[in-house]
Amino acid sequence: GDKLRVGDKIKVRIELRVDRDMEYVHMKDMRASSLEPANVLSGYKWQDGLGYYETTRDASTNFFFSYLRKGTYVFEYPLFVTHTGDFSNGITTIQCMYAPEFTSHSEGIRISVADKP
Repeated sequence: GDKLRVGDKIKVRIELRVDRDMEYVHMKDMRASSLEPANVLSGYKWQDGLGYYETTRDASTNFFFSYLRKGTYVFEYPLFVTHTGDFSNGITTIQCMYAPEFTSHSEGIRISVADKP
């Protein structure tokens, strides 16, 4: 219900719960057209014993895992608000590339960006 303003910095937080070990997993986080990523460089990252490749595209941030162990993981990355209006934020999807029947997605949300006071 809070209104965002142009220039605000927000942090995307993705909580992922994995119920089994999987190989070659792709997670895609779509973003609203009013948001721009702060980190635009792609690269390999290491966090809490998990190595993954993160890449930023025009409308999404992608995460690639060669091996994903059972457990709970949290991914965060910053975005800047660039335009005013009412926007539909995309969903986050995750899918095992070897077994595509193992897939899931988040719900979509709406974000509202107000003019600066």
